[in-house]
Amino acid sequence: MFFGVQQIFQNYAGELPDGQVWDEEVRLGVLADQLGYDSIWPVEHHFRDYAACPDNLQYLSYMAANTERIGLATGAVILPWNDPLRVVEKLSMLDHLSGGRAFLGLGRGLARCEYSGFDIDMASSRERFDEAAELILEALDTGYFEGGGRYYPRERTEIRPRPLGGFRDRVYSIAMSPDSVESAARLATGMAIFSQMPWDNMAETMDGYRKQYRELHGKEAPPPLTCDFVVCHEDEARAEELARKHIAGYLATVLEHYELKSDHFKGLEGYEMYGSAVDIMREIGLGDMMESYLDVQAWGTPERIIEKLDQRRGIIGEYNFSSCFRFAGIPYEDAEHSMRLFAEGVIPAFRRAND
Repeated sequence: MFFGVQQIFQNYAGELPDGQVWDEEVRLGVLADQLGYDSIWPVEHHFRDYAACPDNLQYLSYMAANTERIGLATGAVILPWNDPLRVVEKLSMLDHLSGGRAFLGLGRGLARCEYSGFDIDMASSRERFDEAAELILEALDTGYFEGGGRYYPRERTEIRPRPLGGFRDRVYSIAMSPDSVESAARLATGMAIFSQMPWDNMAETMDGYRKQYRELHGKEAPPPLTCDFVVCHEDEARAEELARKHIAGYLATVLEHYELKSDHFKGLEGYEMYGSAVDIMREIGLGDMMESYLDVQAWGTPERIIEKLDQRRGIIGEYNFSSCFRFAGIPYEDAEHSMRLFAEGVIPAFRRAND
């Protein structure tokens, strides 16, 4: 199991200057390297306080010079909002600058406000993603970008600096909907998810991914990556207090940013699952949904988190783990404390198990 750190650059309720948000995220990214985490995963989001990292590859290039060993992973590049040729060029640059530490996370995007800001029809997202992803992966393999599709036609173009190679084992696709799971299997990428559903339900999804991957490529799929919003504290009561305030607070920002109480997903091609989820949320109510969301996240004392992660492995099989420590207005000091304690009290238990 590898351990990553998810970075979301959230200015909760616009309470802080953006410069302070960025300064604190950079400090946590550098600290993750020093504490022995395996990778950092900055998001791509635009226009809102929900998350303000419009170019994660630019951020990772900065971090390449400010860290020594940690993997530098996009969590994720949202392909419909980016020129895929430029994605390959930037990624190749990052890999050279970091000595081969770059990872590529690919995403499709879910927020109507962000699609609107780019003046892109959200209904085209699946076609755009699939076309761009195949072109990017081929270019990383061959060093040449060539496209004849609807959205990204290009004559054969050489990538410089040339890709270092060996990237196929360093690519993940965000797979939160059935067609995204199918896409990840078809592209032969790892599968990455944000923890939000009961793990029994996710086990079925992951089993489907593994089956499709095996049938398409004749080998076993890599372990999936799960991302949690984490509070780690020596005192269980304090951990619960922070979790109920800030993890629940983060869920509230998700509902707002993605308009998950709206009916606009219904009938929108590629987003049908989210349309159905609206009805489910209305049926179960916000309170029960918050409890369910808290239940699937890894928070508590180190011992309790180890227990939760072991239970998860028993349900979904082997997986990798990414933690987000800074979100929904949690004070920087508490986020740093969680990160340090998790590194000291949780990660070693799994390192020993792998020895």
